[in-house]
Amino acid sequence: MDYNLVIRNTGSRYVVLTPDGSEIMCAAKGNFRIRGLRTTNPVAVGDHVEIRQGATPGEAFITKVLPRENYIIRRASNLSKESHILAANIDQALLVVTLFNPVTSTTFIDRFLATAEAYGVHAVIVVNKTDLIEPDSDESEYLEAFSYLYRSIGYDVVGISARTGEGIDTLRALLSDKITLISGNSGVGKTTLINELIPGLDLRTGRISDIHGTGMHTTTFSEMFPLPGDAGYVIDTPGVKGFGTIDMDPREVSHYFPEIFAKGRECRFGDCTHTGEPGCAVKDALEQSLISQSRYASYLSVMEDASSGTSDKYRKPY
Repeated sequence: MDYNLVIRNTGSRYVVLTPDGSEIMCAAKGNFRIRGLRTTNPVAVGDHVEIRQGATPGEAFITKVLPRENYIIRRASNLSKESHILAANIDQALLVVTLFNPVTSTTFIDRFLATAEAYGVHAVIVVNKTDLIEPDSDESEYLEAFSYLYRSIGYDVVGISARTGEGIDTLRALLSDKITLISGNSGVGKTTLINELIPGLDLRTGRISDIHGTGMHTTTFSEMFPLPGDAGYVIDTPGVKGFGTIDMDPREVSHYFPEIFAKGRECRFGDCTHTGEPGCAVKDALEQSLISQSRYASYLSVMEDASSGTSDKYRKPY
């Protein structure tokens, strides 16, 4: 590594790993901002940065963020005009989901996948808690149908149990020699999974709320951890309840839904939005069950964001 790497965000300060292996606590310079981006965190885990030492020992400042290869961004909670960068310069993103206890909505999944497509990040879906699914049950059939749907679109789907270790070796192979963002709703077992991948780390895990059936937040800030044997890095991120999209042009939303984009090439009009135009191949495919109703509903929800101006314009990383 020949650059300074941000490995932890603590809110107002950042831990930076230097080329010689030292970890330095840094503050962002007082007027520090990324031009063209309105974010709650102008510096993100995974950023390559320039730093300078302060006047007193142990004092250091981030003075510049180097150009990013990519990043994953979402609309900040309760701040529709602000965005939050989950991580930068990553090789892939693992979206950890659970089909039961708690249920991860397909809208959340599809919004995350669409954002990954928009920002050039390879995404993998990890279905956790498969040990809770009985063979030959309705839940087992749903898992099979869910996996078939997303694999048919082109996404890797890996079933695991972070609690029992099932599927972890398969996951380790996917993570090898890569920088991987791990994201998902609270309560899906992200922290348990990371503890399984990195023995001895012992991150604190939460519990499922008895009242709402959702997870309790345990991770407060993003942090990067090395995998055993220098086999790559994983970035733990706070659990999120929703995933607001950012920087979506209504004319380009279909580009981020691969099966809709592919079928849209057959539409009568090149600028078809697939919402009611005549000769729409996507609507025909929907009626023939060649495109899933859940994916189309997610597409419409992102279109609504983009058309209403909720997805403000931000500079892409490339």
